[in-house]
Amino acid sequence: MRKFPLANLILPLVLGIFFSCSTVYQARSLEYSLYQVNSSRGTDSSLWRMLEPYGDSIRASMSQVVGIAEKNLDKGQPESELGNFVVDAFLTMARKQYATQVDIAIMNHGGIRLTQLAAGPVTRGKIFELMPFDNLLILQKLSGSVLQQFLDLAAGRGGWPVAGMTMQIMDGKAVNVRVGGRPLDPSATYTVANSDFIANGGDNADMLRGIPQISNGYLMRDALFDYIAWLKSQGKNISAAIGNRVTNAQ
Repeated sequence: MRKFPLANLILPLVLGIFFSCSTVYQARSLEYSLYQVNSSRGTDSSLWRMLEPYGDSIRASMSQVVGIAEKNLDKGQPESELGNFVVDAFLTMARKQYATQVDIAIMNHGGIRLTQLAAGPVTRGKIFELMPFDNLLILQKLSGSVLQQFLDLAAGRGGWPVAGMTMQIMDGKAVNVRVGGRPLDPSATYTVANSDFIANGGDNADMLRGIPQISNGYLMRDALFDYIAWLKSQGKNISAAIGNRVTNAQ
């Protein structure tokens, strides 16, 4: 069992107070609604008095600019610029963090919690809003037949962000799937970067249950921060484009 310093226990609670984050539960499916929550200071609140000293430092940390978005990145289906940015980050950083070849990265549409990453300065707090849950970026080795089942699930949900592959959606199924430019081989083995939530069967991904996970404790949110820093080291800003990765078959 991992032990966490006191600061690691206090930080999520403080973020919940100041940024209105929700409690995280493991679930097989995910449905959510957005509500505007306004914080207020109750002068008789012992909890507020306990947390108030941390407020200034947390606000300063969350206000730190980590990168610049060249344009508005919107969330949508079957493919979107925001979704492509997220999975590009996961594919790039999974390859670096695990020092191995990773074929594709997939992110469930509902796990992206912003509808838009606006052009201009992007703060640390905005990335927390985009990816508020402490899910891990893990690897699984999937047979082509299991990968097809997984992609059929994504297709039936309207299309999920993918990197390293392309596919079309026809009658709620994934067709014309190509990985690394080659047709999907049902007998081949593919290394997939994914969320531990989905790998554990979340969002009805039952076909992934029981398949071993390779994990080093790397948070998906940290992958976004590291990817943005890597882009900056390359002289690049935050950006993404529609690349016909997921399309509806005519």
